[in-house]
Amino acid sequence: MAKVDDIAAAIVERTGPIDTFKLQKLVYYCQAWHLVWENEPLFHDRIEAWAAGPVVRSLYERHRGRYSVTEWPSGDVRQLKKREITTVDAIVDSYGKLTGRQLSHLSHREAPWQKARAGLAPTDRSSNSISIESLVSYYSALDDDDEFARPVSELSEDYPDI
Repeated sequence: MAKVDDIAAAIVERTGPIDTFKLQKLVYYCQAWHLVWENEPLFHDRIEAWAAGPVVRSLYERHRGRYSVTEWPSGDVRQLKKREITTVDAIVDSYGKLTGRQLSHLSHREAPWQKARAGLAPTDRSSNSISIESLVSYYSALDDDDEFARPVSELSEDYPDI
């Protein structure tokens, strides 16, 4: 299994300089879709349902106070297996054209984040975990839905506020 830092390093390697808000969301989508495509988690770290969207706290602790990053020195892309790289490439290709804000809005519309935030006000702080089970359930259903089989970059044309 990959380390979340290796996934972050692979994303930064593919995108170049990236704001940390967007990095967090891309890591989230890598985990979600890898669960569907490979039937196993991509990494062990918990994903929390923060007010601004999904966040991996261990990554946050490394980039805290920085708006953007140009590299991820605590990760090593060479440690990733081919299928892990394939997931990262697919996510960056599909979701990478969206801004961090658009990715946050998208995640807010989706059941895993909503379920983990149930009962909380929009700005309430939370360390509630987004469960693996909710990711598998939600994204597996999307994977079977022809409407969502299109890349997210195409969906953003239909839904400009994401």
